Amino acid sequence: MLYAVLKPIVWALLRLYCRLEARGSELVPASGPVLLVANHSSLLDPPLIGAACRRPLCYLAKAELFRVPLLGWLIGHLNARPVRRDGGDARALKDALRVLDAGEALLVFPEGTRGEEGRLREAKAGAGMLAVMSGAAVVPVYIGGTGRALPRGQVLPRPAKVVVRFGPPLTFKLAPGEARKDQYRAAAAEMMRAIGQLKEAA
Repeated sequence: MLYAVLKPIVWALLRLYCRLEARGSELVPASGPVLLVANHSSLLDPPLIGAACRRPLCYLAKAELFRVPLLGWLIGHLNARPVRRDGGDARALKDALRVLDAGEALLVFPEGTRGEEGRLREAKAGAGMLAVMSGAAVVPVYIGGTGRALPRGQVLPRPAKVVVRFGPPLTFKLAPGEARKDQYRAAAAEMMRAIGQLKEAA
């Protein structure tokens, strides 16, 4: 309920402050499990992509944040799911698969961490594993401008135009007879190629 109430407010504020523009949001399937994969250059990426997407998104956040007064309550009501870092990648993968098995839409960043604005890096194999194991529709997303609005090390955002571009869904299936790790790496690489194509189009 809180997500539904705040989303139009956040969208309006971001349209004014960041001149937020969404393109291709109709390409995100309206129902069923969807894995959105995006480049990552700023802490602003999750809320801006969430505001631009027509469908409610789920996020994974480290469990420690849920113990922070008020913040934990807020992110819990904004579709964040806790991930315990002491459980390693296996726990995070299980949490992500659980979200997709429930037919929800999940946003992940294949690069794993923030990088420079406009520079795409190699994806982690874990993103490919999640795509292959879940069988969910995979929607590539390119977000540009957030690295200028709130770069690493900066506390307060500054006005900068942000464009979020969604691409056509991809599908990945487990192919028998091929090494799984190779399939995971190939799927992750294909995600980044699709994001790169959106970057060029933008």
